[in-house]
This record gives sequence, C-alpha cells and structure tokens, in this order.
Amino acid sequence: MAGIEKAGAPRSGAHTVIGSSIVIDGEISGDEDLVIQGTVKGRIALKESLYVEASGVIEADIETANVEVSGQVTGNIAASDKVELKADCKVVGDIRSPRILIADGAVFKGNVDMDVKEAKGK
Repeated sequence: MAGIEKAGAPRSGAHTVIGSSIVIDGEISGDEDLVIQGTVKGRIALKESLYVEASGVIEADIETANVEVSGQVTGNIAASDKVELKADCKVVGDIRSPRILIADGAVFKGNVDMDVKEAKGK
C-alpha cells in the first residue's frame, strides 16, 4: 500500500485498487478513491478521485471529483474539480472540468469544456 500512497493516490484512508489482472464489465460507483491497474468497461461514478495507472485501461464514461490518467481512457470524463493527463497516457473522449492539466507527451483526442461553473450553480 505504500506504493499507492507514494504515487499520490488516496489522500484519505479509504481506497480501492482494481489489480492489473482484473477485468470489470459494468458500472462502478462509490464514495472513496479508486485506483485502476486493470481493465474497466461500462461506467464509473465516484464522489472522490479516480487514478488510472499506466497499466490501466478504461472504456467507460467517468463522473468524479478528480481524475488522474497515466494509462488509457476511451470515454467521456466529467470531473467537478480537476482532470490531469500524465505523460504517455492516451485519452479519447470529451473532458468537462474546471481545471485540466495535460502533460507533455500525453495523447488526447476530443473536446475540452472548462465552463462548468454555470452548471454547478443550477
């Protein structure tokens, strides 16, 4: 678990790790941080943060507070706080978030919408 915290993943004590040999096809929802090292297809809805490690592959729409991608994501991302695309990641889909960081070397194909304050006020 020290490796997960070292990577900057969960800031609270509660977190879940989907290992590199795990494949999930369906919907994931919850109130805690999630670290994905394996494959997830379907939909992800979290109240906290999602961390997609380099070995992680997601084919799903994502709704969460924060998303950090080091692996591959195919699907739309909606984050209420921040989306961070690390170097060597690949993201195909639209991103909606007030803060977006794209590292040099990241591959991104899609649209960016940072005008989400209006939607929050409604």
